Amino acid sequence: MDDPYIWLENLEDPKTKKFIEEHNRKLREFLGDLPQKLLKEVERYFYIPYIIQYKATEGRVYVLFRDSKGYHVVALEDGEVRKILSSRELGEEITITGIYANRKGDILGLTYSRAGSDRGFLRILDAETLEKIDEIGGYISNVVWIDRERYYYVRAYRRSPAPDGVKPPAWRVFLREVGGKEEIVFGSGLESKKIITFFEPWEEGKIFAVIWKGWGSTAVYSGPIERPDRWQLTLDGGKNKVIPVGFINGVPYLAVYDGNGFGRIVKVENGEVKEVVKERQNEPLEPESVTAVSGRIYAVYLVNASSMLRIYDKDGNLEMEHKPTIPSTITYVRGAPGRNEVYMLETGFHTPPILKRLRNGSFEVVYSTTEPLDIEVNEEWCKSRDGTDIHMFIVKKRGSKPRRAIVYGYGGFAISITPFFLSAAMPFIDEGDALVVSNLRGGGEYGEEWHKAGMKENKQNVFDDFKAVLAHVRAKGWKTIGWGSSNGGLLIAAAVTQYPELLDAALIGYPLTDMLRFHLLYLGKLWTTEYGDPENPEDRKYLEKYSPYHNVRPGRRYPPTLIYTGLHDDRVHPAHALKFAARLEEVGAPVHLRVETKSGHSGATPEIKAYEYADLLAFIEKVVPKE
Repeated sequence: MDDPYIWLENLEDPKTKKFIEEHNRKLREFLGDLPQKLLKEVERYFYIPYIIQYKATEGRVYVLFRDSKGYHVVALEDGEVRKILSSRELGEEITITGIYANRKGDILGLTYSRAGSDRGFLRILDAETLEKIDEIGGYISNVVWIDRERYYYVRAYRRSPAPDGVKPPAWRVFLREVGGKEEIVFGSGLESKKIITFFEPWEEGKIFAVIWKGWGSTAVYSGPIERPDRWQLTLDGGKNKVIPVGFINGVPYLAVYDGNGFGRIVKVENGEVKEVVKERQNEPLEPESVTAVSGRIYAVYLVNASSMLRIYDKDGNLEMEHKPTIPSTITYVRGAPGRNEVYMLETGFHTPPILKRLRNGSFEVVYSTTEPLDIEVNEEWCKSRDGTDIHMFIVKKRGSKPRRAIVYGYGGFAISITPFFLSAAMPFIDEGDALVVSNLRGGGEYGEEWHKAGMKENKQNVFDDFKAVLAHVRAKGWKTIGWGSSNGGLLIAAAVTQYPELLDAALIGYPLTDMLRFHLLYLGKLWTTEYGDPENPEDRKYLEKYSPYHNVRPGRRYPPTLIYTGLHDDRVHPAHALKFAARLEEVGAPVHLRVETKSGHSGATPEIKAYEYADLLAFIEKVVPKE
């Protein structure tokens, strides 16, 4: 197929660099000084300290958070907060992306990268002296400690073959001695596109390794943490997903997404799979938020995309339920080693994440950064083209009467869009307008079948669902601004090309847009399990039918559109954004392009992201002014 803008895939081409410079200049001229005027309102919310991750150990709890001065790691111990490290100590434009402490808590690993790149570094510190004792680079994740001197980590080979010759993308598990030698101990020979992740259970001396065959199928291995040669297949989900829960008295417990795909809990004892907790109709078990601690199972379920925590004994008898009074998201439920305590993060449209602890049946706040905001959250439904009911959250200032709405969507990779603190939208809400967050097929809000109904040949369902949401919002008399990033950027780009009349403006972030070449750019080959393979003639037919880049038509009236990306995005190639902008420009559409030179798919420094969000809000004010 004709591709007149393929040259924009070469980011080093002087023509491409000139294209970027000219479009950045054009946007600056269009927005004028408005972003600077809005920046303080953006910073007011974006700079509220935001917890990204925590790690509970025997001795202390580590917390990674972001604020106006960068990314920080602190230790909570005996009611005291001790600073460990800040991103600015690691260099300019640094983002800290993960923390990995050993069981005792006296050794700490952290991953960091420059300008939001996925490629970065793992640094190992003595948590008492803060001395650096090891550092390695690459695409690194999932660090698990054996003892003070040895740890496992997962290395991804994205652009070059793995050491065993398997073509990228490929994942391998290394055993490394601090500051010394390392060797591959798991995954050798595993074919391309299969991801490996670890799950460290509460019960000491054990480990789980999960092989992902796409986003809906896994196989789980387990065994003694010190003996990778003895890790055995615990359960292969086949076409279904299986996720570790933990060990209870040495018996592995797993979440299995067979049946209707909502998730049930089983144990594997003497080679026999026994059901412990049945699946709940229309209430999916959240795979990242289920764990076994001290003989109990802690499981987060989604009820219309909001979290409910249920606690069971080892035999599956329900002991307790906890549902937040405001639609909220409970994530990363984990136990503290050696202690009968369970920690979790809780967030919502009204507050950034709060670190809570459950002890002796009572919840207490361990670490919080601000008082909850007084906003109104309502839930509504609409029907998609085929009659499927689509759920949405409507967030607004209490008592306000909106005239405009930012309509947010994603719809892919089984990712559930649950209540979250979208700081960039808060100034918009303060003005009396609304944020609408939609739960589309392709996500995980209603189980694995909901995911499958929006992937591969069913992807058009996602776009139809979003169309129904836009029509529902418009029926209120509100103007609509579509907003999505990454796979959500694909969603908004498809909305622009399929039903532009339903959009008053579009914000398309770090998107996929060329669905016939995505598999040839950066990590794209991995996503053929979700989207289909353009090399397969049958897949190519439906990909070509909705690919935004290939469906821009002359003579159509397109909404004002801002496409934005970052040069350090090494996950979704920036060319998707550049080429789509060029195509829209070719037909005279009112399109602008923003290319950040200091950001990637994993984010950027808080200062850079605040400027980006100020530009997005300024664009809205320019093209859909408040009446």
